[in-house]
Amino acid sequence: MGTSQRFPQLITFFALSILIFQTHHSNAFYFHCNPHLPVLGRPIHPTDIDLLQFALNLEYLETEWFLNGALGYGLDNIAPRLAAGGPSPLGAKIAKLDNLTKEIIAEFGYQEVGHLRAIKSTVGGFPRPLIDLRARNFAKIMDNAFGYNLDPPFNPYLNTINYLLASYIIPYVGLVGYVGASPNINGYISKGLLTGLLAVESGQDAVIRTLLYQKAEEIVPPYKNLTVADFTTHISCLRDRLGACGDKDEGLIVSRNSGAERRTSSNILSADSNSLAYRRTPAEILRIVYGTGDESHPGGFLPKGGGGKLATEMRMFRLNDHLN
Repeated sequence: MGTSQRFPQLITFFALSILIFQTHHSNAFYFHCNPHLPVLGRPIHPTDIDLLQFALNLEYLETEWFLNGALGYGLDNIAPRLAAGGPSPLGAKIAKLDNLTKEIIAEFGYQEVGHLRAIKSTVGGFPRPLIDLRARNFAKIMDNAFGYNLDPPFNPYLNTINYLLASYIIPYVGLVGYVGASPNINGYISKGLLTGLLAVESGQDAVIRTLLYQKAEEIVPPYKNLTVADFTTHISCLRDRLGACGDKDEGLIVSRNSGAERRTSSNILSADSNSLAYRRTPAEILRIVYGTGDESHPGGFLPKGGGGKLATEMRMFRLNDHLN
């Protein structure tokens, strides 16, 4: 074949090469800056909705706890539409925090507002449930944790260390709830939402535990014989008792056999023997948040029960049981 005959073929070859090169680099840019969405599967599977909406119960609780603790006001002032007409929390107020802690907690509060918006804009939601943040509710939790009444009653708003100890109670429950939900989330948009929420909740819990670990051996005044570590251990044991599904919680200091690779007694990040996060079901979450050990019996932080289909169905189970 002569040169003149090969010329059109060469032109075609070079044209295709340039097209492939441009397409390759265009795709490389796309995949570099944007997620590669699955070819198959649904963005949001119908079964994802109830699980993700259930998380709003914890997100509402954390929002009001952090915002009020740092700023003295909550969702009704920051983003009232997200509350959707739900009742204002009971007893929420500003805590006496040092400047650093106040800045951290305020940031956490604003983050929780974003979480509410992200969940509701993706899968919908329900109005804010009634939330009990009164000092006496926290005092009751601490009394239950120690098995006797503290004197004076524990006040979470009294100072920085008390507020951090009270904060130790809350975000970790949401964290293990997200880990528990993850195997049952099927849509790729739903998975992206859950992992984004889990990452920030984990960070919040890690910060709180780190701040407390720095004072782990210090006495919590005016309780002469109780250290910060003692409080965390008793709170963790209480959550395990209420959850009623085995050991899934640990305080800031553990035995060396329970530490990471059995080489440390520090426990800044609570995890299992493989250093993986523990997981809890919605029923376990409600048993803990209600403080009753019964997912069908409201109380504690949610005195009238949680919102959403899952919490409502568990509450109705108790009602139907009574009627029968």
